[in-house]
Amino acid sequence: MRNPAVFVPHFHWDREWYEPFQVFRHRLVAALDTVLETAEANPDFRFTVDGQMAAVEDYLEMRPENRDRLVALVTGGQLAIGPWLILLDEFLCSGETIVRNLQMGWAAAAELGGSMPIGYLPDMFGHVAQMPQILARAGIEHAALWRGVPGSVDGHAFRWRAPDGSEVRTEFLFDGYDNGLDVLLVPDQIGRALGEYAEMTADRWGDDPVLAMAGTDHNAPDPRLATWLRRASGDERAITIATLDEYIREHVRDEVSAVVTGELRSHVRGNILPGVLSVRLGLKQRMAVAERTIDHAERLNALWSRRDDSPFLSLAWHKIIESTAHDSVVGSGTDETSDQVEARLAEATHAARAVRDAALAVPAALVPSDACLVANPLPFPRTALVEVDVVAPPSGTVLAATAADGSARPVQLISEAPTVLSDERMDASQLERVLRRIHRRELFGRLIDHYELTPGSLVFHLAEVPASGPFDLLILRREVAAAAAAHPGEWRVLTLEEARATALVPVRVPASGLAGFRVEPSDRTPVRPTTSAPATAAAPATATDRTLSNGLVEVAIAADGTLDMTGTDGTVLRGVGRLVDGGDRGDSYNYAPPAQDVLVSEPTEVTVELLEDGPLRARTRVTRVYEWPVALSSDERDLRDSRTVPTPVETLVEVRVGEPFVRVSTSFLNQSADHRLRFHVPLPEPVTVSASAGQFAVTERGLTAEGGWGEYPIPTFPASSFVSAGAATVLVDHATEYELVADGSAIALTLLRAIGSISVNIHPLRDEPAASEIPAPGAQDLGMRVENRFAVVPSSTGWQGANAVALAEDFRNDVLVARGTAPAGGQLPPDAPGLRVDGADILVSSIRRVEGDERGPGTEVRLAAMSDTGSTARVTGAFTEATTVDLLGRPLSATPVTDGLELALGPWEIRTVVVR
Repeated sequence: MRNPAVFVPHFHWDREWYEPFQVFRHRLVAALDTVLETAEANPDFRFTVDGQMAAVEDYLEMRPENRDRLVALVTGGQLAIGPWLILLDEFLCSGETIVRNLQMGWAAAAELGGSMPIGYLPDMFGHVAQMPQILARAGIEHAALWRGVPGSVDGHAFRWRAPDGSEVRTEFLFDGYDNGLDVLLVPDQIGRALGEYAEMTADRWGDDPVLAMAGTDHNAPDPRLATWLRRASGDERAITIATLDEYIREHVRDEVSAVVTGELRSHVRGNILPGVLSVRLGLKQRMAVAERTIDHAERLNALWSRRDDSPFLSLAWHKIIESTAHDSVVGSGTDETSDQVEARLAEATHAARAVRDAALAVPAALVPSDACLVANPLPFPRTALVEVDVVAPPSGTVLAATAADGSARPVQLISEAPTVLSDERMDASQLERVLRRIHRRELFGRLIDHYELTPGSLVFHLAEVPASGPFDLLILRREVAAAAAAHPGEWRVLTLEEARATALVPVRVPASGLAGFRVEPSDRTPVRPTTSAPATAAAPATATDRTLSNGLVEVAIAADGTLDMTGTDGTVLRGVGRLVDGGDRGDSYNYAPPAQDVLVSEPTEVTVELLEDGPLRARTRVTRVYEWPVALSSDERDLRDSRTVPTPVETLVEVRVGEPFVRVSTSFLNQSADHRLRFHVPLPEPVTVSASAGQFAVTERGLTAEGGWGEYPIPTFPASSFVSAGAATVLVDHATEYELVADGSAIALTLLRAIGSISVNIHPLRDEPAASEIPAPGAQDLGMRVENRFAVVPSSTGWQGANAVALAEDFRNDVLVARGTAPAGGQLPPDAPGLRVDGADILVSSIRRVEGDERGPGTEVRLAAMSDTGSTARVTGAFTEATTVDLLGRPLSATPVTDGLELALGPWEIRTVVVR
């Protein structure tokens, strides 16, 4: 008997793409209306709703009256929903966001009858290494996917193994998620067509039934599908209609021999469209900001606030997760879609920021208003530099930052503000207009300390914290009215602010904790640390016109504006920061160089400006001017235009006291179209392997990628927090594209990829169009200021020897600063420690408040061992018990705690505990 066949009716729903969200939702409602009607009319009909609850939520928002109908179909087994909230791009968000996506999708499905227990990932542009562990730790044993599977898999299933050893049986949709449609083209010939397809693919199926995925993008199956299949079914070939869950659990064997470990980024059986990593840079940066903001909000809310802000946090998470959709944050949609994603990420950031600031305001209420509070979002103690606005000291006076314990640290003044805010002359009859600017006591963003009223003159003295007594606006109005009447004619109104300055302050903050400080004149001159100081004292940051140093790293600026960096162990990286600009005739999905490309790597002009010479921070600005072609030739897309535009690129080079890395940021106004700009970090010796961190793992990659489908396997790869090769580790603050170039002699980071079309029909590096050839002029980023920031760690010991996991967290997560709101002059409250986590190569992905179980609310901590040897994490804080939970929050085991919690984590293990 020939293989039976199982048809899985479904659709794939891109929530937004070549049309904006609401346009696609209009189609979605009509499609799901059809599905519900078809299922209710035919009890044998089954439908799989694309594995994402967003489609269901979007439908029910428009059709709330159909909720009970939908629930009945789910509970009756005809409709399979979940487990994801949305089908995401796994490389362009954090691992924590992937977990929350699964949690929110699972919970939403539970309210409607329960989730399909399949990790359905049909159309993602590759898959992260830790996805099997994420699924397994949520109790999900199976996955199904298409893109990225290597050529070593010759069947229709394989065991997908995460770096920690977790596995899920994975159904390989080797012909895509629409392989059944060709069989259905002629309803009267389904039997014949199915037989031919089964014969063509027989080596894949073995003794298992043929899986025919009967669906495609944005369309419901034909309501007559079940009738067609019944008619085609016969004794020779049984045909069944099932959900994807039913096919995997009831129709195929669990035992499969093929094993694939780690990430899936092969091009051999499907395009993975790697250019989405670098197109529309702003969306990647906004995603990172939103994720950081909500992470900090949750941590502060859990540790320092009693307010239940879960509705705001849920809203923010929902909008972040919506934005991770594989046609959203990737930037492969129209300009309308991109604008919508940008707005959604901004809204998520705003909601999270409100929670964060409200939580920070609680301890700030205990800090005097002439002092500041610093909150450390990271669970290890650190000394951070913060910028604060202070009263400028008289010439010769030294300022110091005084902590709660009375210790003082020197500060660095980095700028001074003007004291005259306005100097106006007006007729006496206009004085009332000036008074309308005053709101109770506030004027021009400051507070009125006192005023001087003399004939023909009104002088306001403003301060951030008034030293005088109460201020009565009504008395001022009365006095000014009387003076104006007594002295008509011209008046001078002068608004003066106390002399202000921006100070850079070093603050020692406990793990996940709080510290207050006050900047005030010091009664003695602080002694500057020197390079010969004891090991416990950090050497100062210093700079000259062409050098920077802090005793740990040194930078020399070459004549061409590149940087020679020397690390703590003597490792030297020469020529860091070489910029290479080339043409890009590709699209939002794939880079493609013009056939006759022109690479621009040498500046026409270089200037160097010393900005700060220490002792806490040293900064130099290097400005290089390049002549970049304005676009591709209007006559020939394989040529760059002969016209050029001079483009100054500013590179800010910075070292801070105590940091073993060099901070670098680049900025330029983009005036060119159709180009790719990359920042090179040359290596002392060529390498064959790179490693980058992201989504709970550090993944190693070679100089090439596996090809074979019709897409050139360009070896560009993602990095979320750092990329390392040989003696260089680069810390990044958002999802970044990189490549090892020049036969492994340099890391190239993409700073900008500017293109003008969603897809192009004829692409030199991709056979098949990825979408319609729709213009996307916004993806050129013309007229936009393009900014990137990263840090370079020169170290011969690689990323582990350089402690890159911790350095990346330090670099990406600034401390939070708030002005105190208690009466000025009071004592600073003592430093307050929070939750602390110690251990080598430990990533703390989340700290948040949870309602918990019968034990009551608690604080959930998610950790990952970021090494192939595992690690021991020690968690300390104000708690007496700990419960290990799975990734859906279900309790696994409880442990009493007496003196901290010791967690032995296996290699690359993700562990979640709730402490109380």
